[in-house]
Amino acid sequence: MPILFILLISIPLIELYFLIQVGGIIGGLSTILLIIVTAIVGSFFIRQQGMATFLKAQQNMQRGQMPAMELMEGLILVIAGVMLVTPGFITDSLGFLLLLPPLRKALVVSAAKRFVVNTQGMHKPTYKPQEDLPKPTDFIEGEFTKEDK
Repeated sequence: MPILFILLISIPLIELYFLIQVGGIIGGLSTILLIIVTAIVGSFFIRQQGMATFLKAQQNMQRGQMPAMELMEGLILVIAGVMLVTPGFITDSLGFLLLLPPLRKALVVSAAKRFVVNTQGMHKPTYKPQEDLPKPTDFIEGEFTKEDK
């Protein structure tokens, strides 16, 4: 949690610093236009990459395979989209990097290795099913009456 708090405070300050520096060099209006252009170009690439990932996921599902890789890539594309829409040069750079399929695939593989859970032996029953089931020779005698109320 402290790392997240530090990032939430420091990233906007760093972005603001770079925006002021670039604005001093190329002008304020040019800086604003550059930010708008990167957001538009980024949204175009996000849409293109997202559609390709969606089609791969559909193909995997039609073959009866789980589209886990594509779902993770979709999540990374969402993060990239947020970064590209956020004004700033650092977030735009990171967002464009996340659009590169080899980097995205490497991130997914790395994340999958970290989050793989070994479930072998986790769900052992605490009872012996053969002993708890009634045997075919066990009968319970009794009578019942259905009463209407």
